[in-house]
Amino acid sequence: MNTKLTLDGLVAATHTTMNADGSCNPSLVDNQAAFLSAQKISKVFITGSTGESAHLQLAERLENISAWCEAAPKYGIDVIVHTGGNSVYDGREIAAYAAKAGAVATSANSPCYFKPGSVAALVDSMAVAASGAPEIPFYFYDIPPLTGVSFNPNEVMAACEAKIPNFAGLKFTNPNMALYLDALNYKDGKYDCPWGCDEWMLSALVLGAKGAVGSSFNYAPKLYLDLMAAYNAGDLEKARELQYNSVKMINIIAAKGYMGCCKAIMGWLGAEVGPARLPMGNPDAATQKQLRDELTAIGFFDWAIAK
Repeated sequence: MNTKLTLDGLVAATHTTMNADGSCNPSLVDNQAAFLSAQKISKVFITGSTGESAHLQLAERLENISAWCEAAPKYGIDVIVHTGGNSVYDGREIAAYAAKAGAVATSANSPCYFKPGSVAALVDSMAVAASGAPEIPFYFYDIPPLTGVSFNPNEVMAACEAKIPNFAGLKFTNPNMALYLDALNYKDGKYDCPWGCDEWMLSALVLGAKGAVGSSFNYAPKLYLDLMAAYNAGDLEKARELQYNSVKMINIIAAKGYMGCCKAIMGWLGAEVGPARLPMGNPDAATQKQLRDELTAIGFFDWAIAK
């Protein structure tokens, strides 16, 4: 049993590949994996927020897991599967399927329709999801901006370690840097706490982050690898410049509809992933032109990916 893992470096939170009509298209996953591997991505976090998991049917999520766990070994990629949703019992089923398919870890966010009203209720829910794959590590995916569920991370970790034998850490997607520093130092850093807000990555590195899970690592991996290298070399001026590129890039994309624009960019870069699914929208031709022009103006196509 391996219940320890470190999500160091860049972990790409991948898009779910789709057809033009919004149906899933797992045949595109192999090319997606090949693209990320060529960009020095060796870990992926699938069927999460970027993967539009909240809008996928259970069968589609399992289908996507199968495609990734088949493709990933060919390209030296480890797969972490997000199982979260409003049904923790679906989460348990997804986790069991993921472990059998070859995933190295599972993760789940809080149910967010009827929300757990206490740390105990949250961790009871996570324990059900984690129990589907007790032989591999489990991460709690803490993302208050999307779930609306916000508890002190250290209280959550304390409850998780008492209730979830395979608890490995916490995916921290919250720009509260004081809380993050506290989580990193819980029991002298006993648990892995990868960072989850791309626009604040440099700040997280300064506090002690060793890894990060992010959506923009799909379409701008070189930018963040260069940022980490600059920071590790002590070149803070360069690291700040690169982080500002990240901020400018994400601001441009988010202003036009983040998910649909991100998926369009992936196609431009040679890793077609199809459109975003309803209820999210997709950029029309005029918006795509404006997006490309604005990204070109900040040099995106020069520094986003390795040529």
